[in-house]
Amino acid sequence: MKRTQNSLTLEISGTQIFDDLKIGDSVAVNGVCLTATTIGSDRFTADVMPESVKMTTLLNLSAGSPVNLERAMAANGRFGGHVVAGHVDGQGSIIGKDHVGNSIVFRITTSSDILHYIIYKGSITVDGASLTVSKVGQGWFEISIIPHTIGNTILQYASIGTTVNLETDIFGRYIEHFMKDSSQESTTPSKVTMDTLLRNGFL
Repeated sequence: MKRTQNSLTLEISGTQIFDDLKIGDSVAVNGVCLTATTIGSDRFTADVMPESVKMTTLLNLSAGSPVNLERAMAANGRFGGHVVAGHVDGQGSIIGKDHVGNSIVFRITTSSDILHYIIYKGSITVDGASLTVSKVGQGWFEISIIPHTIGNTILQYASIGTTVNLETDIFGRYIEHFMKDSSQESTTPSKVTMDTLLRNGFL
């Protein structure tokens, strides 16, 4: 890792995503969409711009830190989760960790502007892992994680006090944006809102 005053350059090694990785390809690192700038047989480098440094936990990484890696989904690939853009909204902190049956339940606290978009049974991305919200409370939400997800992500190392990257469901943000714009443009916002959502492919 190379650090400047406001940016980072990461060198990341791994075994599972390098078969056809090319310079310029996108790779999500702990949920942060980065671009591969150099590639070796089992490693790549990526630059982290100041905005990503400010909004994410990447600054907390050190040599040897495990990270979650995910390639961008191909257009002809199977869609197996919710849409994750790799544009982190902010951070959360784990305040609870409990074993319930074969799952682990994490309770995460975060800011009110992020919680605004988190709903029960909705989708949330935690350090790049697409998860379902199992409960929402005052200032926190919970996720219940199955053994497969724990075993294949850095959440297996998470404990109370761990800071995580959060990305809320992008469709919720778009819908809210279009509804606000429509209500300002028309005295009949409900009709215009539906038209706007249809035009933009959300309904």
